[in-house]
Amino acid sequence: MRSWLDEEVEGCRFAGGRLGKRFRVLLERLSKGLGETIPMACQDWASTKAAYRFFANQRVSEQEILSGHFQATRARFQVTEGWVLVLHDTTEFSFQREDPLAIGFINRVTCGKEPPGHFRLHTVCGLLMHSSLVVTTEGLPLGIAAVKFWARKRFKGCNALKKKINPTRVPIEKKESIRWLRNLRQATTLLNEPERCVHIGDRESDIYELFCVAREAGTHFLVRTCVDRLAEDGTRTISQEMDKPHSKALHRVEVRDRRGHCTRATLEVRWRRIRVLPPIGKQKHYPELTLTVIYAQELGMPKDREPIDWKLLTDLTISSRTEAIQKLVWYASRWKVETYHQILKSGCKAEASRLRTANRLVNLISVFCILSWRLFWITMLNRADSRMPAGHVFSKTERQLLDHLVPDRQVGGTAGRSLPFYITKLARLGGYLARSGDPPPGNRVMWRGLCRLTDIELGFHAAKLVGN
Repeated sequence: MRSWLDEEVEGCRFAGGRLGKRFRVLLERLSKGLGETIPMACQDWASTKAAYRFFANQRVSEQEILSGHFQATRARFQVTEGWVLVLHDTTEFSFQREDPLAIGFINRVTCGKEPPGHFRLHTVCGLLMHSSLVVTTEGLPLGIAAVKFWARKRFKGCNALKKKINPTRVPIEKKESIRWLRNLRQATTLLNEPERCVHIGDRESDIYELFCVAREAGTHFLVRTCVDRLAEDGTRTISQEMDKPHSKALHRVEVRDRRGHCTRATLEVRWRRIRVLPPIGKQKHYPELTLTVIYAQELGMPKDREPIDWKLLTDLTISSRTEAIQKLVWYASRWKVETYHQILKSGCKAEASRLRTANRLVNLISVFCILSWRLFWITMLNRADSRMPAGHVFSKTERQLLDHLVPDRQVGGTAGRSLPFYITKLARLGGYLARSGDPPPGNRVMWRGLCRLTDIELGFHAAKLVGN
């Protein structure tokens, strides 16, 4: 069976063949040194210098690096059936540099007070990334379908801009929000089955232009709304229309408070099909849409946490309580893209890089995008798909080492050595206790287990060479 590296680099299209070979070697070394610095992963000056040259090469960009992964994502998507969720979100990568202009600015934060009592403001140096993660409805990540990097030459803040301009009057093409539309188009085109895709975003994605683009592409969306838009004949709003008699149901869920304690919450779920009007300043450019509004509000006031209050918009029709709850479950899956970004920062340690320019950092983070998906995919395989053979994830040597290093806790013979069996062993190598009441292993123990297994495998091959 081919290596996962072959699948991820097969569709790459670099300007030269040497760049493709260098990229594969670099991806393999960074995967074996996950979370380590470039010199630590490359081990010698020649390989380290080659890696620096690759990231600084003007003919290399994030599109060339991720093109093979995009094709592999589409291949994994094509072998699935039913609905697939495309999770969109934006994250920030902050860095400390003597020359922030070489990278850009992302935010402004307070860092103490001046003597008169005013807050001292500090502009943060870094990059922003908007990614689109494709997952199945069971939660298995299939890969990234679109990604967009950018930085700001200067940062004023939204509140400062609102004092000078009316944001609703600015065309979407002149806003950073255009990234939502571009990623939706790119992901839909890549997967090539728009009717199966549901694009999911948080309140930042509550953009009327996004709804129109999704309709033009023939795909679907499910977003959390924060704007009380005009509805029906234009004299009432969505919230006023939702006060009328409508479909209603109760749904009980388990949630955790700030202390991690699990509690049960009862949600009142309401839904209704409503005609939604575009913003007043854009009614000549965009059509009216008929959308489904879903309100999920918690009954009572819980302790140690905020009450659940979700207001969702979707173009999908809902005809029963089961379908309404299904949309809530789908939106709850949006947190997986947050977990993916956490792996980028904590597992791959993207913000610890010392590369000096934005282009080099973008190329490095693009490589980390593939490695982060790989780690996330292995973690979720144990929960979503246990039928896959263990050889698709672990090599024969890795399975032999895991059998030798981690003792079996149950007698099942070779027939019981399934993929979840070896994933649990890998997690135990990273500190997972695997007690009967423990939840499935998470990304952190999987990452530590992979790092330890890589080092052990390196020593195993070195011992074989010495023995020969």
